[in-house]
Amino acid sequence: MGIFYPIGPATGSRYSFTGSAAGSSISFLSVAAAHGVALALLLFVVPAGRVVEFVRPLAVRLIKLAPEAPPPPPAPPKSQPRLKPPPVQPRILAVSPMPNAPEAPAAFVVPAPPPEPAIPPAPTFVPAPPAPIIAARFDAAYLQNPSPIYPAISRRLSEEGKVVLRVHVNTTGQATEVAIRTPSGYARLDNAARDAVQQWRFVPARRGDSPIDAWVLVPIVFKLEG
Repeated sequence: MGIFYPIGPATGSRYSFTGSAAGSSISFLSVAAAHGVALALLLFVVPAGRVVEFVRPLAVRLIKLAPEAPPPPPAPPKSQPRLKPPPVQPRILAVSPMPNAPEAPAAFVVPAPPPEPAIPPAPTFVPAPPAPIIAARFDAAYLQNPSPIYPAISRRLSEEGKVVLRVHVNTTGQATEVAIRTPSGYARLDNAARDAVQQWRFVPARRGDSPIDAWVLVPIVFKLEG
């Protein structure tokens, strides 16, 4: 009957049965016990001469087991798919028109401001028209003015003509200046007319009710009769 020697590591090495080595030793003993049982059965069943044929050296190698890997982390829970909310059906509200609702204006009209009142122009000062001037008079009957004297030489020589005198009359009716405006053509006739008018009385000229100085034209006609 042969002896089984386990084939281990090199001579001089030792195993420490701590940690994973202890597990390996237990496995080794279990395998050796199993072989011993099998060998005992062969001894009873198989003849001794044939046992040697079956028995062969058993090579046993100690396998160092790798440390157990940590358990994998639990898988994250699968997120459940989000359920879409059911569509919301819009509610249709019946809108009834307001009774007697006023219609909106088409456009907002801004009224124009009233025109500014016209400013009347400042009244212009219009002076009152002057009162009309009433010319002086020399033919009033109450004046009793004498006629000019016809010169005797002029009568013999048949001198005739018309003299127009320009006379200045003051406010008292006196002739303050007498000038020949239109001569008669004969100096004796012109001088006779001027000498007579210087003695006359006049009705003075008036502006309204006030007497004023004024000029007046006095015509004198010299004419022979028969």
